[in-house]
Amino acid sequence: MKIKTVALLAACTFALAACQNETSTAQQAAAEAEATAETAGDTIGQAAEATGDAVAASADAAAAAAGETAAEAGAAVDQATAEAQAAAAAAAENAEAATADALRDAADKADAAADKVED
Repeated sequence: MKIKTVALLAACTFALAACQNETSTAQQAAAEAEATAETAGDTIGQAAEATGDAVAASADAAAAAAGETAAEAGAAVDQATAEAQAAAAAAAENAEAATADALRDAADKADAAADKVED
């Protein structure tokens, strides 16, 4: 807001000086107004550049945060995959053991039945 006020003041001073440029005071005022306008323009340019730098820095920070989030998600997927593989392996071992036990029981029962038939 201050920059706009300074620019407006400089423009008004310049306009007034241009209307009455007959005296040396008016010419001096016009020169001062022109210098103030240039300074205001430079300040506005610097502010715009600083704003652009801030936007670029914010974009870089957002990209870095997104990259970290993606890396964390990838690590979570890897961990979940490892846990699922371990659970599947444990289930396969349990199923194999249960099948072996069931086959032993069936064989024992078949032997018992065969022994009864022989008797």
